[in-house]
Amino acid sequence: MAVAAVHVLVFPWPLQGHINTFVPLSTALVNSGVHVTFLHTEHNFRRVRCTEAAPRLRYLSVPDGLPDDHPRSVGDIFTLMESMWTMGSAAYRTLLLSLLFPGSGEFPPVTCVVADGIMTFAIDIAEELGVPALAFRTASANSFSAYLAVPRLLELGETPLPVDEPVHGVPGMEGFLRRRDLPRLAPAADGHPTESETAADVHPFLLTVAKGIAHCGRARALVLNTPASLEGSALAHISPHMRDVFAIGPLHAMSSVPAPAASLWREDDGCVAWLDGHTDRSVVYVSLGSLTHISHEEFTEFLFGLLGTGYPFLWVLRPDMVGAAEKEALRGAIGDGSKVRVVDWAPQRDVLRHRAVGCFLTHSGWNSTMESILEGVPMVCWPFFADQHINSRFVHAVWRAGLDMKDMCDRSTVRSMVTEVMESSEIRESVQALAQRVQRDVATGGSSDNEFKRLVGFITELSTTDRHQARSPVMNGDISHQG
Repeated sequence: MAVAAVHVLVFPWPLQGHINTFVPLSTALVNSGVHVTFLHTEHNFRRVRCTEAAPRLRYLSVPDGLPDDHPRSVGDIFTLMESMWTMGSAAYRTLLLSLLFPGSGEFPPVTCVVADGIMTFAIDIAEELGVPALAFRTASANSFSAYLAVPRLLELGETPLPVDEPVHGVPGMEGFLRRRDLPRLAPAADGHPTESETAADVHPFLLTVAKGIAHCGRARALVLNTPASLEGSALAHISPHMRDVFAIGPLHAMSSVPAPAASLWREDDGCVAWLDGHTDRSVVYVSLGSLTHISHEEFTEFLFGLLGTGYPFLWVLRPDMVGAAEKEALRGAIGDGSKVRVVDWAPQRDVLRHRAVGCFLTHSGWNSTMESILEGVPMVCWPFFADQHINSRFVHAVWRAGLDMKDMCDRSTVRSMVTEVMESSEIRESVQALAQRVQRDVATGGSSDNEFKRLVGFITELSTTDRHQARSPVMNGDISHQG
């Protein structure tokens, strides 16, 4: 049933992993009859080449405040945050005001905002203007629950360190969580931080993230890209802290209409054809995501560890991950390309569902974890920062869907863990059982399907009952913010 009067502005944090989740959310909303305005930063808008949109879906952009040549890499996250909270937020406010009073056109006024929970300003500004706002977090419910527990963790002195000491401060995870599994800062450019460096820097990082997590409780609801069957315990611990919680993932498996392009890099179309030339479950797929950086030493250990397995492998190495020395080493190792293929970026979902892929060596980002589970592909996990450390622990210790290689990067460990995951029938059976559970969640009548329908009804009701609260910029003294 069409709900044409409902118009949702969706606004992801401007990094690849977040965009990847917001795009299928937008597609699913559009398929439900909702108008959607997808808000990119200008820098990303140019990169994803948004030239066409579906009916009721359009793309707009605001500046992020950084020059075009700024790397926007993991080492610059706090610079990006500061710029978004100043220039980005001002531009967002001006745009949102204009969308409340659009005049004639096919899009009605914005009636609801679904903003990335990282961007607390997007939620606050919407509510100030009388537009109900929901927080959408693209990480796992387990990591969200761990961030909620930060005050208790700091009280107990259980901060992230690369040690096996157990953690007791995260409800529901007391039996298996270790200090090395807690969310951490990104490593320095020359490799993982030392224990002392981590201990010195972790408190400001944790407190900053925890403040943003707690802020989600001020939104009308929290939306998570996860199925209840996989993270039910964490969802139960989160719910008392939020006004409402919707578990609607994995979103990429829920939309019946293919989502529009979302990649900030050009995908290599030839790698799927390369996989066609290999036997079933014989290839190792290696991708460490859109932000991970590796040192020369780590690159070397990965390379010789993978070569040591004897299995062919497809390795995603972004141009900003490696330098000339690494590229020279690759040229010597690849040979005729029959056993090794290296690409800048890959169509990951197509790769993971390919019959030739037997193992995924991953950074344990939540999108990658969900995509691998859904396709029944076992994992070797090498987390880099933030929620990835929690995800990798669950993959290994709880879901039995792979092995956790965190804090290790030597060729013998790479070789042995990849070989074990490629050959273990127990791990494969476990991850395939998980795949069946998640597939039931996203199927018609499953928990995620039902929760998404509830979300559409929730947004529709907010858009109807709160419409009269949208304030005039003239009456409320906001005219000075319009461009």
